[in-house]
Amino acid sequence: MVKLVAMFKKPADTSSFDDHYEKIHIPLVRKMPGLRRLETSKVTGAPMSVPAFYRMAEMYFDDQQSLQESIMSPDGMAAAKDLLSFAKEVVQMFFADVAE
Repeated sequence: MVKLVAMFKKPADTSSFDDHYEKIHIPLVRKMPGLRRLETSKVTGAPMSVPAFYRMAEMYFDDQQSLQESIMSPDGMAAAKDLLSFAKEVVQMFFADVAE
């Protein structure tokens, strides 16, 4: 299993960000083909420091090929286009192999 991880720095307007993220972006992500599981989190703190991130999302797929096909699909492209419309300045993304 592999996952696509999106880490979001704190946006200037958290209320507007959260509203768009929850009502528009997450429903688009859920439509991506091959998505096995989606976990979203709001960061609440960090040990002895200020957290570097505000939110994160983990999108799980069977394998790297399934992930690549999903992000290149029409639904994956729609989610990416939306992401760039509201979170371009605050998002960092990467792929990871999942050890189970």
